[in-house]
Order: sequence, then C-alpha cells, then structure tokens
Amino acid sequence: MALKIVWSKRASFKFDQIISYLVDKWGEKSAKQFIGRVFDFLEILSEFPEIGSVEDKEKNIRGFTIVK
Repeated sequence: MALKIVWSKRASFKFDQIISYLVDKWGEKSAKQFIGRVFDFLEILSEFPEIGSVEDKEKNIRGFTIVK
C-alpha cells in the first residue's frame, strides 16, 4: 500500500522557487524535466519510504539526491 506524500507549506514554497530558478537559468524544458523526475521519485518514495540515507536517526529523517 502506497503512503500519501504531504507537502509542507515551506516545501511547496521552496519547490516553486527552485522551479522559477530553473526556468530563468535553464529554460522551461529543463524545469519540466526536473518536475517529472521529482514526481517520479515521489511515487517510488510512497511505495518504499525507507529508501535514502539517514540524516537524523532520532527524527527518522532521510536524505535523497534526485539531480546533482
């Protein structure tokens, strides 16, 4: 059973800022590719929430690199 991904207000705001930056610096095509990669990854994450490297063991926070 897939888990539901919930974006915080801060995460949503930061994501929008990243997309705006990508559009300005790299163009709309690159921004769309990035968005696709992020949402593809989120689908995988919802199925396998334990993937990624542990960033904070006490808070169970994991880190990921989607695009270098």
